[in-house]
Amino acid sequence: MIERFADALWLERGLSANTLASYQSDLRHLAAWWGKGLRALSRADLQAYLAALVTDGKARPRTSARRLSSLRQFFQWAVREGAVDEDPTALIEAPRLGRPLPKSLSEAQVEALLLAPDTSTPEGLRDRSMLELLYATGLRVSELVGLGLGQVSLAQGLVRVVGKGGKERLVPMGEQAIDWLSRFLREGRPELLHGRPCDALFPTRRGDAMTRQAFWYRIKKHARTAGIDTGLSPHTLRHAFATHLVNHGADLRVVQLLLGHSSLSTTQIYTHVARERLKRLHQAHHPRA
Repeated sequence: MIERFADALWLERGLSANTLASYQSDLRHLAAWWGKGLRALSRADLQAYLAALVTDGKARPRTSARRLSSLRQFFQWAVREGAVDEDPTALIEAPRLGRPLPKSLSEAQVEALLLAPDTSTPEGLRDRSMLELLYATGLRVSELVGLGLGQVSLAQGLVRVVGKGGKERLVPMGEQAIDWLSRFLREGRPELLHGRPCDALFPTRRGDAMTRQAFWYRIKKHARTAGIDTGLSPHTLRHAFATHLVNHGADLRVVQLLLGHSSLSTTQIYTHVARERLKRLHQAHHPRA
């Protein structure tokens, strides 16, 4: 019956071989544990199986949820085919999955990353300016590399960002970012362009805008120089920007506006990050933690 189910999924939904193999593996695991035909499985039996996985330490919430999803697909198909009378998964709730906390950097790690580019070169000066601006504003990498000259006002200390859905927002840059950007525009950018016209704020030596992928490569290169071996993502400095603001008492609605989140619920993840940090500090320093 498991093979027939896999064939039906392949015909109906065109699933990949790996996905089909995963479904079959989950079903065979249940069949081996149960030791009887799956037709005789009740809801109580299935709940006992899922509980046994957790007790044995073989299933984290995400794994349990995936297995339950596989079993639900199977029994729904089996009911349609008339192979079983009832779906034993019908009233079983999937485990709640906590939202993963975004990976961030400590303030010391950010400082090391900012110091990594060789600012004696125009590329290094550009990279330092980009990293400073990224950390100072919390921009998405795509927003950063897409900036044009007309979107930045050094006199007002503001950058006009066009975010998701074409929504515009004004974000303050801060003195350090303004200083490094001023220096790049004065010294590094003209050397990169050699008089060629380019509207991109951060051009390459070819005279065009830097791509998102190219800048991500530069970030990883500077992270190695800074000795940062934690997993980075293109949003790492954006997460660091928001996390450090919240850690220092910034109002969540202000952070929401700066990040360009349409919903406050999206921004609230950073309160969880701050709470996790407080827990770690408490555990590390309190005598009864």
